[in-house]
This record gives sequence, structure tokens and C-alpha cells, in this order.
Amino acid sequence: MSGRHLLWIPVLLVAASVSGQPQPKPEATAKLINAAGIQVGTATFTPTIRGDAVTIMLKVTNLPVGVHAVHIHAVGKCDPPDFTSAGGHFNPTMKQHGQENPNGHHLGDLPNLETDSRGVATIAYTVPDLTIGPGPGSLFHPGGTAIVIHAQPDDNKTDPSGNAGARIACGVIEKQGS
Repeated sequence: MSGRHLLWIPVLLVAASVSGQPQPKPEATAKLINAAGIQVGTATFTPTIRGDAVTIMLKVTNLPVGVHAVHIHAVGKCDPPDFTSAGGHFNPTMKQHGQENPNGHHLGDLPNLETDSRGVATIAYTVPDLTIGPGPGSLFHPGGTAIVIHAQPDDNKTDPSGNAGARIACGVIEKQGS
């Protein structure tokens, strides 16, 4: 696991399959809300065909313009206005924070998201070792998980949170059909 890194996949490639086979359907979703409780985005979570990773498609609107940290947090609860109910970063392997950390990073550490001049962004991430099924990397461990957007970018090195600032949006990750 320590040699595996997060992959960023351009959005246009998410809909296509290299093998020509249809992609799996999303098995989990999250509706992101802001501090006022207004929906500002959605996230879908789809296992890769091999099942050894999850692709996260994140679409947001009405966020502040700029670069924002995105993390999966360890508790499936999003109480506005500060979303501290989501707990710390999802970290089942007990690593330190940051993609640049030589000792490995939290499983919940995702690349930054940049909104355009209208506060809109769409991005996809494929996260190795994250699962929707059972196992240590499961999004559905007891207590669940949430996806959180922060006010500032993640510096990818400062433990435990990357100096990402306040939590400005949060969505509980839920299985489809739940």
C-alpha cells in the first residue's frame, strides 16, 4: 500500500472504458451542503472494474472561487455550520497527512479542487485501496464517512490536515438505494 499513490483522471476519461466494456454504475453518493444547509454539489463513488479502487466524481457549484482541499472524513455526519461532526480525515492505515509525505498519506487525502470564476468545478479522482465493500479501506465502516471541502488548498504535507482551513461543504457518503 505504501507505494501506491492517488491518481487523477481527467473527467472525459471517466465515461469511457479502456477495454470497451461499460463502466460500473456508482454504488454510493453524497449531497454536499454548505454552512447554510443549501446543496452545493454531489459526489458519486464507483468501484473500478477490478474492485481495488474507487473513482470519485465531484461536481460543485456556488463555492468561493479558488483552490480548495477535499478530504474524506472518518464520520458520516455533516452538522452545519462547521461540519466538525465529520471527525478527522479517514485514515484506517494510521499514516500521516499529505500526498507528499514519504511515509504514506491518509486514505482520505484527495487532490485539491479549483473552482472557476462562477464557483463551479467538476473533477474525478481514482483512489487506490478505497472500497465500497468490506475491508479496512471501506467507506462504510461503523460510523460511515463524509466528503468535505475546505476553504483553503491542502499543502499536501502539514499533519494532520494540510492547513486547509475551515470546512465549507460536507456530504455524508451513502450507499445507492439506502
